[in-house]
Amino acid sequence: MNVSPLIWGITIVVILALLAFDYFFHIRKAHIPSLREAAIWSSIYVGLALLFGVVVVIFGGATMGGEYFAGYITEKALSVDNLFVFLVIMASFKVPREDQQKVLLFGIVFALIARTAFIFAGAALINTWSWMFYIFGIILLITAGNLLKEEDSEGDDADNFIIKLAKRLFHTSDKYDGDKLFTMLDGKKVLTPMLLVMVAIGGTDLLFALDSIPAIFGLTQNVYIVFTATAFSLMGLRQLYFLLDGLLDRLIYLSYGLATILAFIGAKLILHALHENNLPFINDGESVNVIEISTSVSLIVIIGVLTVTIIASLVSKSGKAQTVLNNARRHADNYLDLDYTADDAERERVYTLLMDEENTIQTMEPKYRDKHKDSEEILEQVDKAQQQHQEFLGR
Repeated sequence: MNVSPLIWGITIVVILALLAFDYFFHIRKAHIPSLREAAIWSSIYVGLALLFGVVVVIFGGATMGGEYFAGYITEKALSVDNLFVFLVIMASFKVPREDQQKVLLFGIVFALIARTAFIFAGAALINTWSWMFYIFGIILLITAGNLLKEEDSEGDDADNFIIKLAKRLFHTSDKYDGDKLFTMLDGKKVLTPMLLVMVAIGGTDLLFALDSIPAIFGLTQNVYIVFTATAFSLMGLRQLYFLLDGLLDRLIYLSYGLATILAFIGAKLILHALHENNLPFINDGESVNVIEISTSVSLIVIIGVLTVTIIASLVSKSGKAQTVLNNARRHADNYLDLDYTADDAERERVYTLLMDEENTIQTMEPKYRDKHKDSEEILEQVDKAQQQHQEFLGR
């Protein structure tokens, strides 16, 4: 199906309208979304993405529709993995919970702009040099290998090079002023941490695009499908963040699932590159007769791997223990930080969650609790939070 400029224009207007609606009706007034609100809007955005896929099947055919759904599911899974990093960044900057929505929406808009640029650049490269499929395939195989490595805890610090440079070049404050990007300090206009965390999120989005775009080009080379699958995968990511808050750490095998999917797509890209080969040092520049993986097979593999990954994560006792301990650490750190939020109800919510998590930790089997390398340190943080709560009540 050839997509006319009119269809492109309508699609872009609809996506911009959704982003504008998100800002003016949900973000403009800082608030903490309820679980019900997050669930409803997450469902609406997923429903819109699925409805669009049905439209693609009707007007573009089953192959084009299959490419859209394979791309959407893959990009959505990668987006969920990105939420882990967003969580770390916002915890590092201690972003007040009521202001986290604005940071997330900025991240989504920046990601959409950055990935759109990567999409058109990638399409131009592929159309000019077919051997770029080799490069994209190798990138995905390397990314898959990196996902299987132990993560360095020092990498969780959001105070990276870009932030250090910004602090050195510009006047910055250590305190938030609502959701303002600039504030007055000692009569001078300075940057707030809100602007710095947005810079950190934006820089991270650029890195995500390096594996996200090659992954979807491995499923389809239709630029319209690449763009719409990517855009719809980002829509509703803000609501999904709050819906999955506290459950992200439960998906302990997600990195293995994503590594499998990226390795599969990487292999698919290299096979396609061999089929389209024109490099003189490979088979004398002639096409190599290799099997090519169809869209339907790709869709089955992606759905199958994600299903196994999610089910294995949810039923794992180690996963449950890790989730509780990681959430307890996060909630204890949040509670001990008096500047975390100005909302007393939010403070009480965090403490209630912390107490529920402590009860679970006390009753879990020691062999699962002790698997977490920081379990003793986490319990000490919980004790400190309890002491601070008693002091807070005694004021």
